[in-house]
Amino acid sequence: MFRKALLTILLLSIGWITAAQANRVPESVQKVIRTHKIPGNAISILVQDVNSNTPLLRVNADVPYNPASVIKLVTTFVALDILGPSYTWLTKLYALGPIKNGVLHGDLVLKGSGNPYLTIEEFWKMLGRLHKRGIDTIHGDLVIDDSHFIIADIDPGAFDREPYQPYNVVPNAMLVNFKSVEFRFNPGDERENIRITMQPELPNLKVTNRVRIKKAPCKGSHLNIKMDIPDRITADHVVFSGEFPSACRSYSLYRSVLQPESYAFGAFQQLWGHWGGTITGGPRKGLSPTKARPLIISHSPPLAEIIRATNKWSNNVMSRLLLYTLATAKFNPPVTKEQGIEVIRDYLRENNLDDSLLTLDNGSGLSRTTRATADLINSLLRHAYRDPYMPEFIASMPINGIDGTMRRRLQTRPEQGRMHLKTGRLDDVATIAGYVLARSGTTYSVVVLLNHDDVHKRPGVEIQNAVLQWVHDK
Repeated sequence: MFRKALLTILLLSIGWITAAQANRVPESVQKVIRTHKIPGNAISILVQDVNSNTPLLRVNADVPYNPASVIKLVTTFVALDILGPSYTWLTKLYALGPIKNGVLHGDLVLKGSGNPYLTIEEFWKMLGRLHKRGIDTIHGDLVIDDSHFIIADIDPGAFDREPYQPYNVVPNAMLVNFKSVEFRFNPGDERENIRITMQPELPNLKVTNRVRIKKAPCKGSHLNIKMDIPDRITADHVVFSGEFPSACRSYSLYRSVLQPESYAFGAFQQLWGHWGGTITGGPRKGLSPTKARPLIISHSPPLAEIIRATNKWSNNVMSRLLLYTLATAKFNPPVTKEQGIEVIRDYLRENNLDDSLLTLDNGSGLSRTTRATADLINSLLRHAYRDPYMPEFIASMPINGIDGTMRRRLQTRPEQGRMHLKTGRLDDVATIAGYVLARSGTTYSVVVLLNHDDVHKRPGVEIQNAVLQWVHDK
């Protein structure tokens, strides 16, 4: 009893919570907070039975915090409810010339509508359908029509000065394979040099290899390999340098390179060649014909599958593309990010979800300006739980100890597999929100938002886990 009182006095003294809140915060959670010396204005917690109007625990829930990737729950659920789980994106191919004896005498237009999941596999299947239309050779250019969205002039490195990281890819209506490349480093047969391969193989991307083998043990997950790009505008030439430990077998580096249209063309060249096709021209941006009938219409996977990939693995560019797509529910293309934000705000207000303290930036959480309260996120979770598309929404979230960004957390019984949670992490930000099925059989909505120096390291996970385990044991 004395220990609990002492903890309460401590938390009150640093301004973390009110007296009423301190009496409700479980001691197991207070202990972790005290250990890491998290101050009063750094944490927000809200726990509520989805079938009750009274919160089980509510701390600083009306204060806006940076939610990091937890904001993806807002973007993905609003998209699911407005567009529907079977919504698909269309990618269209147009022939600008006659087709004779397997030859297209003219340009081929590739028009996108913002498909967030136009992977290499999906692109390959689309070009297979084109080949089945009797085309082997294209005597013309590949025209990229990405006019569906109006994308502001965004610096991909503005967030953290890492412009070539895949998580910083700028949205584009005709984005192929997230504009990402896996560079794989393997020692040669005699282990005297390093061989670099890439997936996908892009004929228009030049790779210069200056990596040396150094006799050393293989330690850590990040090797001392540096990537330079001489021309930051075209980003069509990468130079690798550094040292590769002789004891390492292989190493992969994922980066975003080229411009969207040149990446699409490089992927087209490679995949079209797989089907035995050739193209004589190059890439250029342009518009599709307004009245012509497309040769091919390719459908994306349905939205219910798209949000699974978005939330399970916290894919930023997919979430950002969803925000632009939401704009098309109210506005005619070309649409803007701001119009997508307007659609989200309209939805929240129409469903009595208070957005007055919400600040949206790009819909993904990759932002230093996005703000949301635990009250809003919890209200959205409770609203979604009563929605007809609740199963699709919950299925999109990582399951603790099993998959996605929660696959390595709370892996042991009895907690494993009883939580569907979206995680968020930036420097000095650690967040989590979703649903917990307690031992009693009660389902709780849970929101934990932490904003403090270095909280994204060990403190954030430990505090979150303490809350989640406490809820699970209810």
